Amino acid sequence: MTVKILGVSGSPIKGGNADVFLQEALKAAEAVGDVETEFISLAGMDIRDCIHVNWCLKNQTDTQFCHQEDDMRYIYPKVVEADALFLCTPVYIGRMTGPMANFLDRLRVLVHGNKHGGKLHGKVGAGFAVIWYRYGGMETALLSLLQAFMIFEMLPIGAGMPSLFGGAGVTSQHGTGKFDPSDYHEVLQDAYGIRTARHAAKRAAELCHVLKAGRAAWQPAAKEG
Repeated sequence: MTVKILGVSGSPIKGGNADVFLQEALKAAEAVGDVETEFISLAGMDIRDCIHVNWCLKNQTDTQFCHQEDDMRYIYPKVVEADALFLCTPVYIGRMTGPMANFLDRLRVLVHGNKHGGKLHGKVGAGFAVIWYRYGGMETALLSLLQAFMIFEMLPIGAGMPSLFGGAGVTSQHGTGKFDPSDYHEVLQDAYGIRTARHAAKRAAELCHVLKAGRAAWQPAAKEG
C-alpha cells in the first residue's frame, strides 16, 4: 500500500539550504518503502494572503477551493491527495517565513470549506527548519509549524531525541555564523541536523503506513436506529 508525501519549502530562495534539507528528508521517507514523494518550492510562486472573505465557507466547487486565483489552485489538489505534509522553512526572526505563513493561512479552505472542509483531518505533518546560527529561534519556528498541524487536526511528528520538534539544520559551520562563501548548501555539512531530518521523515512515513493500513482494516460500528 503506497503512501504519498508532499514536501513544501517556504524559502524565497529556490535551490537553497531549505530546499536541499527538505529533499534529504523526502529521500529518507522514500527509503522506508512504498512511499511516493513530491517536492514544491514556494519561491517565485504567487501565494497571496488569506483575506478572510469567507467565500470558501459556502461557494466551493469540486475544482475551485478558494476565491483567489493564484498558484495555490495548483497546490490544493496535491495537499488533498497527500497522506502527509513535510513543511520546511528558514527561520526568520524566530518564526517561519512569510511565504510559508501565507501557504498555511490559505489551507483554511481545507478546514472550513463547504466542499473541501476537513480534508486535512488525520493527515501526518512533519516540520523542518534551517537556521543561520544556533539559538536563533529554531524551536519556535518548528513549533509554529506543529501548532498549525494541530489546529488543522493533523497528526504532528517530532523527531524524538535528535531534535524534539522536527528536523533542524544549521547553515553555518557548527551554527557559529562562520561559513564558506563558495558552499551554497552548507546545511549538508551539518551531519547531526541531517540526522534529525531523516529521523523525523522516517517516523512520519512509518506512521502513514500504519494509519493507511489501519483505516483499510477498520470497520466502524453500525449506528443503531
